[in-house]
Amino acid sequence: MQAVVIREIGSFQLEDIPIPEPRPDEALVRVRVAGLCRTDLKVVRHGHRDLVLPRVPGEEVVGEVVALGSAAGEPFTPGDRVYVYPGVWCGECPSCRRGAENLCRRMRIMGFHRDGGFAEYVTAPLRSLIRVPEELRDEAAVFAEPLSCCLNALELGGVGEGDRMGVWGAGPAGTLLSRAGALRGASVLVVEPEPGRRERMTAAPGTPPAVTVLLETSGLLDVAVVAVGDPRAYEAALATLAPRGRLVVFSGLLPGDDAVVQVSLNAVHYQEQTLVGAYGCSLRHGVEALELLASGRLRVDDLISHRLPLTALDEGLDLVARRAGMKVHVYPGGVQ
Repeated sequence: MQAVVIREIGSFQLEDIPIPEPRPDEALVRVRVAGLCRTDLKVVRHGHRDLVLPRVPGEEVVGEVVALGSAAGEPFTPGDRVYVYPGVWCGECPSCRRGAENLCRRMRIMGFHRDGGFAEYVTAPLRSLIRVPEELRDEAAVFAEPLSCCLNALELGGVGEGDRMGVWGAGPAGTLLSRAGALRGASVLVVEPEPGRRERMTAAPGTPPAVTVLLETSGLLDVAVVAVGDPRAYEAALATLAPRGRLVVFSGLLPGDDAVVQVSLNAVHYQEQTLVGAYGCSLRHGVEALELLASGRLRVDDLISHRLPLTALDEGLDLVARRAGMKVHVYPGGVQ
């Protein structure tokens, strides 16, 4: 099969490698569509804390079960369409027991610790597979992974009815955060410096009436979520927090930027503010995301800007780096 393989940070190769064999507790999945995001850009060009080389990247995957590693009695059969939750967790540690398996110390993430979906086929544990609702198209279902991460962030930020919520960034993640936040009853202000992205979000058919896109926000916010890896965005978000406001640290920073954000602990103390991290998602968020997408309450078809074959991955990474589109989808079996 064809697969993208990273052997050293900063580059990748398109290689012919053997189709993997599923273990007894795994399925072999033919990848129908894989989403491309800024995390993939970071993995390929800058490396990542969790990356183990050599590696096939790609953590946003929807595909079709083609073979099982064990015999009858399994919950899936060949032909089933599935979303692949990217994690494998231990189920025994304190994080797993409290429903935060994304923080499992033995977590093994597809595309980081084990091979991912920028290939024609990928193996995945049966317990990581979630059946795609019949009415949901593949290219909408693959939004389940980034949407799951957004649902985790909104949950940790306690976003609810009547909140005034700010989102920094009008890219794919910021857009999903704003749409999901509006569904939770928040009025959402999206801060985006690029005019093209402001116009795109404002004009997008799926943007709810409760979402307003601005160059900069004014007034105090109950919740601020930063969906862009820029320390200046974090400083701006911190400055807008109301008493008992919550800052959700959604986007990570490059190592060189990590230590430059200034936080006034006195402000946090006297205003009883909260800073909470949000990294990844749990399996239950994937179930919730697919149900939300299948219901039609959260629209995503208007967010797909590019559909590329696997051979054009470098072009896709450049699009992401230049913020030249919105969501880029990769089709290892050819563009549908």
